[in-house]
Order: sequence, then structure tokens, then C-alpha cells
Amino acid sequence: MLIILPPSETKAHGGLEAPLDFDTLSFPSLNPVRRSIAADLAALDVDQALDVLGISEKLRAEAESNRALFSSPTMPAILRFTGVLYDALDAHSLSRDAWSRLAVGDALFGIVMATDLIPHYRLSGGTKLPEHNSTATAPTMKKRWGKAITEALSAYEGLIIDMRSGTYQQLGKIADAVTIRVESVQPDGSRKVVSHFNKHYKGILARVLAESPVEAHTIDDLCTIATQAGLVIEHNGTRELTLVVTP
Repeated sequence: MLIILPPSETKAHGGLEAPLDFDTLSFPSLNPVRRSIAADLAALDVDQALDVLGISEKLRAEAESNRALFSSPTMPAILRFTGVLYDALDAHSLSRDAWSRLAVGDALFGIVMATDLIPHYRLSGGTKLPEHNSTATAPTMKKRWGKAITEALSAYEGLIIDMRSGTYQQLGKIADAVTIRVESVQPDGSRKVVSHFNKHYKGILARVLAESPVEAHTIDDLCTIATQAGLVIEHNGTRELTLVVTP
């Protein structure tokens, strides 16, 4: 079972591990694209990066961190990402066995496992990143990744639960993956797709699945694990499950 989480714009700074070493990262077939994107990202001067990344001057430190992409300290990916989903996941309290089921899909590294050591950086899936010393139109991240992510995951034999948002799913679609839709029950009994707290509930589900003492090999297994943990999850016969929550 592999649970692919979405990335977050916010990330923890610092780290205690050595600088980025692509050769230690999982899914080594992604390294050519990773190296190319990282080189182009680090080559942006800070003022240019603010424009390319679409961030304001008060986030200048975020752009500056990209300049040190190859020299700054690293930490496990699952601890680097922060925000609502990662608060609910609370990776610090998970066992290393639970970590082994967790991955993150993002714009710079494609897919990394929870234990992969990565630096602080800023790059989103919707960015058009110019290629260094090229006058061509800056390509989208989707174009830069092409089929690399899809092909890297095609050899995975277990169940994949893809919790990435649409932007990041577009960087590398996984045909047989299970996806999660979050709906809330309104006072009148109607349903509403959860937007603001979508990541929170996905973090809760990811934690339940990662901690499960049994492996989920099928969608029915996944539903059983979630149900036994007290979650309400529905399966309508497709590869999309609905997590039903009450605000």
C-alpha cells in the first residue's frame, strides 16, 4: 500500500542532514527530470524568482531558499512539508513502518518517499519554470514531467491511494490508483464537497491507513480499515472513494 500525499506551499526550514543527494532518493528514474528542474530553479535570481513563482516581496526568503537548493541541509520529506494535512497526519508520532507507506507528490521531485532527505524550496505544480540560458517559452511542470512519474509508478505492485490535488495528479496520472473525495453532511442532510478542510480529513485518513496493522491490497480492504477506525467511507464501484464527514 502506497499513500501519495499532496505537497504544501509551506515547509519547515532548516534540517540536520547533509545537502541534497539525488542518488539517495527513491524512484531513481525520476532523477534526470529532478536534476533539470532543480538546476533551473536554483539558477533564478531572487527578483526573477518572485515573478516566476508568483509570490510577493514579503516571501522573499522563500525565493532565496531556492538559490541554496544544492547546499542547504535536508530533512525527511514527511517532516519538510507542513500545513493542515501534515498537522492531522502528525508524522512525528508515526512509526517508521507507517512512514514506509507514505510518499509525497510534488513539482520538484515528482514523487518522494517519506524518508527521502530533501531541502527547503519553493515551487508549485502550476509554475512555468524557464529553462536556464534558453529563450524558449517557459514550459509547464506537466510538460517537464511528461510520462516520467506515471512510468516510475507503473512497476509498483501494491494498492496506490492518490491523495494529490488535481494540479499534481496532472504531473503524473496513475490509472489504477484509488482517489479520495471528501464530502460533509449538511444540517438538512444534503452533501457538500469539502474544500477548506479537505486536506485535514485526508490527513486523518492517511494516518489511519499508514498505522494499520494489516495491509490493504484492495479497495474493500481500504474501506474496512477506515470503517474500523470510525471513519465513514463509501465505495460506489469506481476507483474514487468518498470520505463522509460531519462538520
